[in-house]
Amino acid sequence: MRHFAVVGSGPGGFYTAEALNKAYGDAARIDVIDRYPVPYGLVRFGVAPDHQSLKAVSKRYDAVADSPGVDFIGNVCVGRDVSTSELLDFYDAVVLAIGAPHDRKLGIPGEDLPGVIGSAAFVGWYNGHPEFADLAPPLSGSHAAVIGNGNVALDCARILAKTRGELEGGDIVNHALDALESGSVRTITILGRRGPLQISMTPKELGELGHLEAATPVVDSADFPPPEADEALEPGQRKSVTILREFAAKGPDESKPRRIVFDFFARPVAIEGDGKAERILVERTRLDERGGAAGTGETYSVPASLIITSIGYSTPPLEDVPYDERGGKFLNQDGKISDRLYCVGWARRGPTGTIGTNRPDGYEVAARIESEMPPGSESDRPGAEGLKALLASRDVMPTDYDDWRKIEATEASRARPGSPREKFVRVEDWLKVLGRA
Repeated sequence: MRHFAVVGSGPGGFYTAEALNKAYGDAARIDVIDRYPVPYGLVRFGVAPDHQSLKAVSKRYDAVADSPGVDFIGNVCVGRDVSTSELLDFYDAVVLAIGAPHDRKLGIPGEDLPGVIGSAAFVGWYNGHPEFADLAPPLSGSHAAVIGNGNVALDCARILAKTRGELEGGDIVNHALDALESGSVRTITILGRRGPLQISMTPKELGELGHLEAATPVVDSADFPPPEADEALEPGQRKSVTILREFAAKGPDESKPRRIVFDFFARPVAIEGDGKAERILVERTRLDERGGAAGTGETYSVPASLIITSIGYSTPPLEDVPYDERGGKFLNQDGKISDRLYCVGWARRGPTGTIGTNRPDGYEVAARIESEMPPGSESDRPGAEGLKALLASRDVMPTDYDDWRKIEATEASRARPGSPREKFVRVEDWLKVLGRA
């Protein structure tokens, strides 16, 4: 019997567990370990609450967790409750799938002023992440800005722009829904260092902006090169640029009170304000010969009392695990960190790709483990039995998948009309449902 630990229960973790289970069947036990009592990681805490179809992928993860040979061990933080080296004592292989939950810094003056929030924190706040339940972003001003030109930046802008009625049917948590409804934000500026042809926003997400109840996109047609430049783009990118061109040609809908303004060729150089964020000093840029953003020396100010930065993420380092500081991920060679230690997903590649990108990634690493430890080979490592004995000695109370089902049922019973659930946002509340707090 082989014993494998997968650390992290988001997409990367579950796809890896699925692949290992298919490869080994009854010849292995796979434990999916998570720091929180509940599973799904990015799907629960990162996917926008108004994109419920994307969250439906959790049904596939349910099937993996229900498979013989796969167990969920929640409420266990690797690096705090147990070390990576201790896991390697218990398991034949350990796969780190902890994602990249930390916001990268802008590196400009003023970014530590109150009112400047990383997108991981802002997304965590409206998605019920326990670390950000008390964030209280400043929503009383009329202007907000989002720095970045990816889908997460677009999510943040869209959530700020939507009405309560548009958000109620998702699983946005009530404290965020109430705060957004009572807020005064009317203009959301999306700042990008380069032009519309260099965005990493996808067509579906961009297209949604044309159908919002109270907000309208604003795009300047002068930011675009001639249409024939689009021919060199990948099909998906070309669709996104076409949507932006349509927004520019149509112009804003003056009947709607909110604006989502795309400000391209704009590089933030400082955040200013009297004790809090009030504006962003921006330098106008142009594309250089290699497609990068070159400064022109022209500067201007963008008003914003809420500034959300969405310029990338990093994986937190773990003791005794080689780390790539520049890439914000674990040092690895095709998913292998060292003997019997592997990584998948953003912890392996950096913060790139979609949920689906993690499937081939997880299967590739599982295949590598299978080649190094062929099914039928034996091991005397104790697996979950050894881990749980160590946790008991440290007064750590793990949760399992049955516990998650109880929490899930309770969250569903608390939901407002039309919503699938009202999430608990604190660990102690999850544990109270289980009678452990």
